[in-house]
Amino acid sequence: QVQLVESGGGLVQAGGSLRLSCAASGRTLSPYSMGWFRQAPGKEREFVALITPSGNSTYYANSVKGRFTISRDIAKNTVYLQMNSLKPEDAAVYYCAAGQRAVVTSTRYTYWGQGTQVTVSS
Repeated sequence: QVQLVESGGGLVQAGGSLRLSCAASGRTLSPYSMGWFRQAPGKEREFVALITPSGNSTYYANSVKGRFTISRDIAKNTVYLQMNSLKPEDAAVYYCAAGQRAVVTSTRYTYWGQGTQVTVSS
């Protein structure tokens, strides 16, 4: 059993930055690939970024590539999403997830956090 808790969301102006954190308890995250997903009102949950267990490989959705950075701190059992140059279309509830494989499909992830709200004003 892995419990994930996201934090760091809030209100930011377009062009600003936020750093989201996903803290785990109950078990180490070291065996898992980690993903960030987001869901805006009226839309399906979409892939944002992923990172492999070692942290050596990352992958991003085209919509955030070059602006967002995913990272992990194994010692702190935490994964991060640094979001720069935020746009109004980035507004959503952001979720972190842990899974056995580094894939972009949300249904392949086993453990999920409750989400943190990101609001971007224009």
